[in-house]
Amino acid sequence: MIEAVGLTKRYGAKTAVHNLSFQVRPGAVTGFLGPNGSGKSTTMRMILGLDRPTSGSVTIGGHPYRSLPNAPRQVGALLDAKAVHGGRSARNHLLSLAQLAGIPAARVDEVLGVVGLQDVARRRSSGFSLGMGQRLGIAAALLGDPQVLLFDEPVNGLDPEGILWVRNLMKMLAAEGRTVFVSSHLMSEMALTADHLIVIGRGQLLADMDVKEFISANSADFARVRVADGPAEEREKLIAALTGAGGQVLSEPDGGLRVTGLPLPRISDVAHGADVRLWELSPHQASLEEAYMRMTQSVVDYRSTADQKAGLVPPQEPGQPGYGQPGHPDGHGQQPVPEAPQQNWYAPPPPGQNPYAAPPARPTADLTTHDTSEDAR
Repeated sequence: MIEAVGLTKRYGAKTAVHNLSFQVRPGAVTGFLGPNGSGKSTTMRMILGLDRPTSGSVTIGGHPYRSLPNAPRQVGALLDAKAVHGGRSARNHLLSLAQLAGIPAARVDEVLGVVGLQDVARRRSSGFSLGMGQRLGIAAALLGDPQVLLFDEPVNGLDPEGILWVRNLMKMLAAEGRTVFVSSHLMSEMALTADHLIVIGRGQLLADMDVKEFISANSADFARVRVADGPAEEREKLIAALTGAGGQVLSEPDGGLRVTGLPLPRISDVAHGADVRLWELSPHQASLEEAYMRMTQSVVDYRSTADQKAGLVPPQEPGQPGYGQPGHPDGHGQQPVPEAPQQNWYAPPPPGQNPYAAPPARPTADLTTHDTSEDAR
């Protein structure tokens, strides 16, 4: 098990990691997530004794890495696949590591077969592709048959077959009771591979929980509703009925509606009561990527100047310029329904924190009026 307690690392005036505490338990794949510059690599370097913490501690099996006897046999790591002497063959590179750790030479050929490099074992590593280099780095991590493994972006440069192989390898290692700690920016892979997540931002812990719990805690599901393409009266009738029933309605660019605050059976009943025929009524469950983006959008250090146009910046808070400004009538004495964000990754925030939710239902006489304030967009 890996355990960090109050882990802090400063480089001059910059704090890379601040008071970070977590545990990585055996028998599960633990994903390590965070934006660029959040302190993931620094944390992994401190775990492996490559950087000394400014304060706090991190141990493996109750001992600092530097105190472990014959550490390569207990801990394997892939931090930088390029950390290889380019003039050496893949086999000689692994052979030198094995000799330093007292590992039999037969193990070298064994791990070369595990990672699929047996046919190029005598080629110089300088001629390896990025994916081949990753496989060699994984072979080095597995060399001592360790119980604790750390991988930083292990699928970088791999083709789809290689990505699937790494995914299955991580699961197999965890199923054997090993501690597997994986840092990655590929949310789709983490969703398929990880059992538990540790998320950090700007060097501080944001989340330490099961994958399903993380998604549930950082998103809100919604229903997608569509009526027949044709006159707008049917759509407006449905919007009024759903709003009157306590739902919040957002208009999507393709003409569909995004509804929160009402379960699917209730939406169906409301539509039936309003004599509106539905062409689509489907649930939407947030992905890990959506939940991750929702949690970390306020701790991203490197953001494009175009992000505000794409809706990637945190929503405006009360008191900021433009907050709560009304929209314009659509010519029929109605306010247009707020539009849902148009990027694919966006996850609705938790209930009660929805920046674009419609206001509470108004009296029956005013059911056709809809909020168009800036905070609703």
